[in-house]
Amino acid sequence: MTTRPVRSGVTARVLDVLGAFSAQDPVLGLSDISRRTGLPLTTVHRIAGELAAGGALDRGDDGRYRIGLRLWEIAHLAPASHGLREAAMPFLEDLHEVTRHNVQLAVLDPDDAGEVVYVERLSSRDAVSIVTRTGSRLPSTATGVGLVLLAHADPAAVEAVLARPIRRFTPFTVCRADGVRALLAQARTGGFVVSDRQIEEVSMSVAAPVRSGDGPVVAGLSIVVPAATNPHTLVPAVRAAARGISRALAAS
Repeated sequence: MTTRPVRSGVTARVLDVLGAFSAQDPVLGLSDISRRTGLPLTTVHRIAGELAAGGALDRGDDGRYRIGLRLWEIAHLAPASHGLREAAMPFLEDLHEVTRHNVQLAVLDPDDAGEVVYVERLSSRDAVSIVTRTGSRLPSTATGVGLVLLAHADPAAVEAVLARPIRRFTPFTVCRADGVRALLAQARTGGFVVSDRQIEEVSMSVAAPVRSGDGPVVAGLSIVVPAATNPHTLVPAVRAAARGISRALAAS
């Protein structure tokens, strides 16, 4: 994992410590956090102790830390999570109930258009396995939700993302900037996009944009299905759910 640059200020150090945790590494020791943040071990020890005392981190019996319940509670007050999830849940549940597939809702990271953050996920035991969970992140260039969000994002931000190396997950991941641009054009023209086996070879996703009423795109909705599925049979349901969430956001 790339070491984060050390920034000045107590708040910046606290955010660096919290940012060391990820879906892949949800439990970390002090030395792990120090290595990932570039902060001195003594500084990490002090900050982690204060965060644990406040409930933002939990310290296990083995001395390692994980994100605490207090931080989770605060995070769910964010407008991108709370208001959006409230408006979207009835439509997500309906789509999940009808299809019995994985249903996901995500937003673009406001600080880095190269990543999406999943604010909700509904799944079932017989659905195809997926790597995402609520609060996790994935590259916007390889995910259905990310592609529909990038398709309607600021062009300068999109070009900044495409100027960086694109991470490959499977042999089907589109890693050329021109290939991603073609998918973004399809998303804008058709109102949906299919991300075919880009994250895992066993699955594909069909995604549509969610708008704030008739305003800008604020989220992406996707359904993840086995790779052998004909994705176009799911497009009407996904687009209808996305439009329903958009209307609910306008009403609220």
